[in-house]
Amino acid sequence: MSNDHHPHPHGHSHSHDGHDDGHGHGHTHSHEVDEITLAASSDASDGDLRPAEVSRRNLLRAAGVAGAVTAGMAGMTGVTPAMAEAATVATAKGGNRARIRHWLAGDHHIHTQHSPDGMYRVIDQAQHGAAYGLDWLVITDHGGATHAKLGVDVVNPDIVAARKILPETLIFQGLEWNIPAAEHGTVFVAPGRNEVAVLKQFENSYDGSVRNARANTPENEALAVAAIQWLGTQKTKRRIDDALFLANHPARNGIDSPHEVRAWRDADPRIAIGWEGAPGHQAGGLPSGYGPGSARGGYGNSAGANSFPGYPPESYRSWGGFDFYTSTVGGLWDSMLAEGKPWSITANSDSHRNWSDTAVRGGGDFNANGRYDDPVYGGGIQLNLADFWPGFYSRTHVGASSRDYGAVMRGMRDGRVWVDHGSLVKSLDVRVVATSRRGTVSETLGGTLQASRGSRVELVVTITAQDVPNWSQFVPELNRVDVIRGTVDVDHASGDADTMTAPDTTVIKQTDVSGRTGTYTLRYDLGELEEAFYVRLRGTDANRSQPGYLGASIDPAGPAIDVVGDADPWVDLWFYTNPVWVVPTR
Repeated sequence: MSNDHHPHPHGHSHSHDGHDDGHGHGHTHSHEVDEITLAASSDASDGDLRPAEVSRRNLLRAAGVAGAVTAGMAGMTGVTPAMAEAATVATAKGGNRARIRHWLAGDHHIHTQHSPDGMYRVIDQAQHGAAYGLDWLVITDHGGATHAKLGVDVVNPDIVAARKILPETLIFQGLEWNIPAAEHGTVFVAPGRNEVAVLKQFENSYDGSVRNARANTPENEALAVAAIQWLGTQKTKRRIDDALFLANHPARNGIDSPHEVRAWRDADPRIAIGWEGAPGHQAGGLPSGYGPGSARGGYGNSAGANSFPGYPPESYRSWGGFDFYTSTVGGLWDSMLAEGKPWSITANSDSHRNWSDTAVRGGGDFNANGRYDDPVYGGGIQLNLADFWPGFYSRTHVGASSRDYGAVMRGMRDGRVWVDHGSLVKSLDVRVVATSRRGTVSETLGGTLQASRGSRVELVVTITAQDVPNWSQFVPELNRVDVIRGTVDVDHASGDADTMTAPDTTVIKQTDVSGRTGTYTLRYDLGELEEAFYVRLRGTDANRSQPGYLGASIDPAGPAIDVVGDADPWVDLWFYTNPVWVVPTR
């Protein structure tokens, strides 16, 4: 495309080459986050809290969020976890707030020989992930009776050993939860003396397969909510340092209804933080002859008995490799963001058995041992497999203050996240800046920028173009950057938790960046601040586009629906970012 596109009158933009340093807000230690949560809770009186916790409660009262879990009041309603934590640190350290020091790439959905449909050793997945550029990964073998009885225990020594072999790679232990009444989800915890015990107790008590609770019933939906609340209790009681839950491939079978997703988020927003914006199994789209010739992401399904009836047939396909709920501008993801509450996206491999590998599964009695024997050489290349190695194609980038487990989990919870396929860009920095007579304030991904009404607001995007080949041996070229803006209306879904559309979310700007190299900056004038809104980004190589599902007036050139049997993932690359909220103060 040769000209900028202006589909919405929210402002104008201009760009120039140059470099801008990113200014993210920093984090403190995990026990301080727990103190913030306790301070915000209405379950304890001031007399029950330590002095530091009372101080934090007073801070949150001043911000208007005491009496609720802080993350649950994130977004436009006041203070995100990142903001509350940074404000506390600023008070303690004389106003100095740490920046995001690292963007750490990772993958939270990986299977091993401890899954009934997996085959690789933990060290196989970890070594490949590290070689393909990942800083962190989560081992998430399938939940179920055998895993609940044996798998959680027997995989842990392999994870501990891999941590010693690869000390620069952060390797979390988790599991793929069979969510009662719904799809699958990643659950993982911070390393520590209780990581096995908590995961084992969680799976035995709340896994939908173990508890025979897969049917779409109110009782099973309530069990899923109770599970998330239980994890939150383990964190609050400091039995574990941290725990997170993300829904996996949410649109694949249409059984994650909007009201269920909202219920998970509201059960404990410290724990339930998002979903896979882009599923794994991306190699499934490789055409026959050199690939499986099946559905990209495994999204080749249709509605079933437990599917939510409001989902259209198009939702059972991926769009540019992304889940329909994420890729549809003004759709379910935007509907949730428009409530002013955080909900993150991720991208990962869902690696089970990997395309072009020469290994095959070892033998052994899985049900008796909780694992298969080690993989063995199979004598030939397997081109009918649908997965890529971790880091080979999909990456989730998390803004962290340091290279450690706690910082990655805090960054994910705080929404400091952007994702990409095929190494589309080398780096990305996003800031929203507000300028008034009182000065200038800024915020980055996942945060809430609070500024005086009437402030001039600018979106500043700094991109470093890719200059080295990706793992398919070509240098990706970013062609276009899209700015998506939505009005915040916290009540737009009140009375109907199955609301699936946003009140006012559109693509407001599409910028041609084809041919740009090095590091450059795009600046977008978002106008004077009068009402709360959020803004997010996506980018593409522009090889495949079509008007968005809700129409060209909302999304003139979004990702195209993927065709089963012909959806080569390497010729259709995108990046997406989490939002930044902007809120006027009095």
